[in-house]
Amino acid sequence: PLQYLQYLFLFTDDAKHLVPNKMRDFFCTINLDQEEVFRTQVVEKSLSPYFGEEFYFEIPRTFQWLSFYIYDKSVLQKDLRIGKVSIKKEDLCNYTGKENWFMLQPIDSNSEVQGKVHLELKLNELITDNGSVCQQLVVHIKECHGLPLINGQNCDPYATVSLVGPSRNDQKKTKVKKKTSNPQFNETFYFEVTRSSSYTKKSQFQVEEEDIEKLEVRVDLWNNGNLVQDVFLGEIKVPVKVLKNDSFQAWYLLQPRENGNKSSKTDDLGSLRLNICYTEDCVLPSEYYASLRNLLLKSSDVQPISASAAYILSEVCRDKYDAVLPLVRLLLHHHKLVPFVAAVAELDLKDTQEANTIFRGNSLATRCVDEMMKIVGKHYLKVTLKPVIDEICESPKPCEIDPIKLREGDNVEINMENLRYYVDKVFREIVRSSISCPTLMCDVFYSLRHLAAKRFPNDPHVQYSAVSSFVFLRFFAVAVVSPHTFHLRPHHPDAQTSRTLTLISKAIQTLGSWGSLTKSKLSSFKETFMCEFFKTFQEEKFTESVKKFLDDVSSTESKEPSGVSEPVHLKEGEMYKRAQGRTRIGKKNFKKRWFCLTTREFTYHKQQDKEPIFTIPIKNILAVEKLDENSFNKKNMFQVLHGEKPLYIQANNCVEASEWIEALCRVTRCNQKRLSFYHPSAFLNGNWLCCKATVENTEGCARCTADVPADTQIEIDGDRETERIYSLFTVNRSKLQKLEEACGSIAVYQGPRKEPDDYSNFTIEDSVATFHTLQQIIDIVEKLNESHEKYQKKRSSSAKYGSE
Repeated sequence: PLQYLQYLFLFTDDAKHLVPNKMRDFFCTINLDQEEVFRTQVVEKSLSPYFGEEFYFEIPRTFQWLSFYIYDKSVLQKDLRIGKVSIKKEDLCNYTGKENWFMLQPIDSNSEVQGKVHLELKLNELITDNGSVCQQLVVHIKECHGLPLINGQNCDPYATVSLVGPSRNDQKKTKVKKKTSNPQFNETFYFEVTRSSSYTKKSQFQVEEEDIEKLEVRVDLWNNGNLVQDVFLGEIKVPVKVLKNDSFQAWYLLQPRENGNKSSKTDDLGSLRLNICYTEDCVLPSEYYASLRNLLLKSSDVQPISASAAYILSEVCRDKYDAVLPLVRLLLHHHKLVPFVAAVAELDLKDTQEANTIFRGNSLATRCVDEMMKIVGKHYLKVTLKPVIDEICESPKPCEIDPIKLREGDNVEINMENLRYYVDKVFREIVRSSISCPTLMCDVFYSLRHLAAKRFPNDPHVQYSAVSSFVFLRFFAVAVVSPHTFHLRPHHPDAQTSRTLTLISKAIQTLGSWGSLTKSKLSSFKETFMCEFFKTFQEEKFTESVKKFLDDVSSTESKEPSGVSEPVHLKEGEMYKRAQGRTRIGKKNFKKRWFCLTTREFTYHKQQDKEPIFTIPIKNILAVEKLDENSFNKKNMFQVLHGEKPLYIQANNCVEASEWIEALCRVTRCNQKRLSFYHPSAFLNGNWLCCKATVENTEGCARCTADVPADTQIEIDGDRETERIYSLFTVNRSKLQKLEEACGSIAVYQGPRKEPDDYSNFTIEDSVATFHTLQQIIDIVEKLNESHEKYQKKRSSSAKYGSE
């Protein structure tokens, strides 16, 4: 089946000149339409707050607007919304891949809309009593989906249906539906569109045949306010002329009012800097990707490696990172990453003239290893660093040792002791962690070590610096300074803690650099205070510990310990769960709880760091599935089925719900007793809401969505990654052709290279082999283009006017 996938990478940078013009505490939320999916930390006492937070996630539903709201944090009152940046989904491609400043816009309730409405429209011809013909419009409003929450609760929606023209405005209204974001209206309304010429011209309902061009159906959605003013939820307009005596039904996305979000004061609220990367892929059935997949997987066998499809991909992409992410994941999935990394690293080493600069640049080899460590080493980082990072962030000690940055009353000796304590602790955890290092990382490090020794046979230290440049400089040190990026902390640390982590990271980089603790190295420090600090580390045990650690992690021997290993922490966060027992008054309610998932158990706690109230061993989980909203009139719910009654949980937003379901499914997919069927709704008042069965333990009525057991450590969809690579080749088609022309020119012209030329930026070692691979790529991409166009036509022909 086809999959339509949407991904978003965001970097919320900073804001400036925010109002009110005084030092306040600000934070920023990221919203899909009106649903908040992420929130930055609060930046205290600032007019130009720096958020510096990254978010990368798959968007699990359709949306119209990506919005960013700046809030003024209040302790006693409701947080004040200062302004917003809203970008229409269709416009996201205009901002992708570059940093932009956006002016904050005022927040107008008429522009805050989301959701869609399902309509069926029909034009009937009726013969009147006197034999004349008139036209009648039938509007069947079926249902709405995804209406926003009002004050955190499901709304009480109703719709008004109007036929609007130059001289008429006939309006009708549906019944109010209580407490739902997906109301089922199923109401039909009739409007007379044209009357026979025997009617008097003075009638206000007279509409001549040609005036049908000016008529439109308007549907407005409202939240019934009871004692307060009704709240506008969105509107849609459909010209009557599109019906052409035909009938059709379609979903329409709700739109803001025409005057919504328009204000003369748009330049005095401040601005927000963002870096947005939005991608949307249509993943075809697996067989369509066989040719491209096989060509990419053969890359490590191609001689020279620069003539391979994978290497060419990195050459034509403007940003190598775009190519590296799907490429590494695809090769990882098919167990082809280690030989490819070895091949591109060998090419990298050909251009490295000095041993002390080995693997220091941002080449294809270093980026592939970086990405591999992020994917494969995620759990390794958590078990090694998370406890000590939590200690530093939650109970920070002053560690500033730069005399220029010391505050009044600071004691540099005490600060140096504190810093030494933290560095010792982090260093100790790292050098003791080799047994937990994933086997794949060890295999890559083994290859790099031997390639480096082969390239610089007279340097005894290079085999160690080749490994330490990755595991210390690009893995542990980066994770220490940016724990939020590696999911070790929920947010970017505050300024003081961030400075402490930076100092620790510098120390770890230096300690991890083999042979760096020498007098000549210490004298090369730019900062005198760091030089003084490192004099306390000149002990042989540090260099020996590093050497032993690097030996261990670059060995091909299996590193997984035998016996029972410590559980790996996978995910945690605050959500709501439905009470499993019956309360004193007989009503089950929802309570906020702290949930924690490890490779061993799924627990919830009254508060973070408290003992668990309820524990489900992972081996006992039978299924994890979404729960229909109509069960409890609550959105973003899912259920964990185990030996006892189902555990019903409500996440805070659609992205969070999707991530929890994915994490739970991934860790339980190898369970032997997984269910094949489940109930999509709850068992309430003596029957299942989905199938109306009255026996509580009856078999489910819907097939479970989880696939067959898969790799529980790394969940990768090879077709998704191949589709992403195809998209990159398509976008960079002109560069493929340039590279093809360059190969042709080199093959024909054997004289000295002219400088500069159009292809001097490309790496072409063998023009004939590269040309051959390019022809294969272009041929495969053209065939995939045809398949995509075919499916796109099929999709558009089945879609109705106004549908998504």
